[in-house]
Amino acid sequence: MPLKKELSYLDLLVLGISGAVGTGALFSTAGMAAEAGPATVIAWILGGIFYLFVGLTYSEISMNIPEAGGPSRYSLYSHGMLTNLINAMSDLVWYLFIPPIEALAVVEGLTFFFPNLLTSSGTPTVLGGIVGVVLLLLFIPFNYFGVRAFGRSTTAFGSIKLVLYVALALGVMGVFFSARNFVSYGGVAPFGLAGMFSAIPLAMFAFGGIRVIPDYAEEAKNKRKLSSAIILTVIGQTLIYVLFAVAFIGGINWSVHSLTPGNWTGITTALPGNPFVDLAKGNSALLILAIVVAIVGPFVTGYIYLGAGSRVLFAMGRTGIISKLMKQLHSTYSIPAWALLAFGIVGAIITFLTSPIPTIYSLISDAVVAGYLGFAVNPIAMTVLRKNFTYRLKGGRVISIIAFISASLIAFWSGWPSVPYSVIIIAVAVALFGSIYKGFRNVFNSLWYIAYILFITIMTYIGSDGALSIINFYQATTLVALISAILFFPWGVKSAIRDVKIPKEQELENL
Repeated sequence: MPLKKELSYLDLLVLGISGAVGTGALFSTAGMAAEAGPATVIAWILGGIFYLFVGLTYSEISMNIPEAGGPSRYSLYSHGMLTNLINAMSDLVWYLFIPPIEALAVVEGLTFFFPNLLTSSGTPTVLGGIVGVVLLLLFIPFNYFGVRAFGRSTTAFGSIKLVLYVALALGVMGVFFSARNFVSYGGVAPFGLAGMFSAIPLAMFAFGGIRVIPDYAEEAKNKRKLSSAIILTVIGQTLIYVLFAVAFIGGINWSVHSLTPGNWTGITTALPGNPFVDLAKGNSALLILAIVVAIVGPFVTGYIYLGAGSRVLFAMGRTGIISKLMKQLHSTYSIPAWALLAFGIVGAIITFLTSPIPTIYSLISDAVVAGYLGFAVNPIAMTVLRKNFTYRLKGGRVISIIAFISASLIAFWSGWPSVPYSVIIIAVAVALFGSIYKGFRNVFNSLWYIAYILFITIMTYIGSDGALSIINFYQATTLVALISAILFFPWGVKSAIRDVKIPKEQELENL
């Protein structure tokens, strides 16, 4: 039984943009402002540019290999089993943490009505953790009744969500906007380029929506639309994020929030809850809108990522690096039901266990670094595989090199200890599943990737964001970019397996 091709072009666009615009727009903007001040606006734009190059590599590969959970299998075709095992586990860690983050963000929104869901320090109480678990489990029905129902509900709810988000940003600008915040308190970039670049990893959490589109590629009605859907998703979400950044920076009233004018680093402390709910408290109509956005927005993002994450498990089941049960499809709805249920249950457990963590900002920055390490494989896989492609981007090799550098810098800028935490999680998962499912094959082809991850980890340790801070930010950034491009990119391309083959669409059904 094949997956059903039920997602229209509009479904893909709304899926990508509404899936991306969630907690990141609300919480990451405040975290970025603490790092970069008004330069947050520029950081969002740069994040969009970086992600556009990464997205273009997804665009080319997904057009030629429209496979469910494809980004977690592309490296199997180019570099064999072990590289793919590491890559897929990196992707899985990325996806496992996002639905819990969104569920806990909804809990934050609900505290306006139920204050006992949070402690005085802003962390979820036991009851808040339980509510987060219930919310996460509610994500499952939105994905269970077939991809057609999922596409329709997502297009409807996602469109409403996007209208609400834009209305909130414009409302904050209309009521509270002060242009002085952009120039009078340290200027546009009070922390220099280092602060602006350090804010980008928080932005990258929000840009993950384009990753969702290739994960649903096998269920798209027209694979030729995948490329433009990915590109328009990056552009659309970037515009919304920039709008939110302008609204947030301009909407800060220093005295109301007990902040010394220009104390950008104190923003996350002064606004401990949902930042836009805190900003809107001076206007009742805007406050109601902010609360609705705080509840509806992350909920929609959460159930979209739960579905996409189940496609990653489905892809891993096809590869044989987890139980084959994960690739079984529902007899009626043709969705990976066991993968969906497993992903939902694990997500619920993570939601309850992580709810006591002091702030949602630390969850965002630490959880997604694994995904950045996963992104890095894609440009190299594209370079290796494209000789077998029908559809090719002009300037594809240049695009892939820039995308690889972008992924490297985003991971590096995430800093210490986020990178080693993610690497440890990935290593434990690889050791466990690799030993159980015989994933330690094509070891020689994976050496470049293992060395690359170690290199990024070491650079975060000795760089300005690390424990030792031996090398300043600009020197370390330059080293990461140059070594990634000059050493690891060509090494990765030359490490490809000898007989590169990609499956035809008909062959996927028999995997």
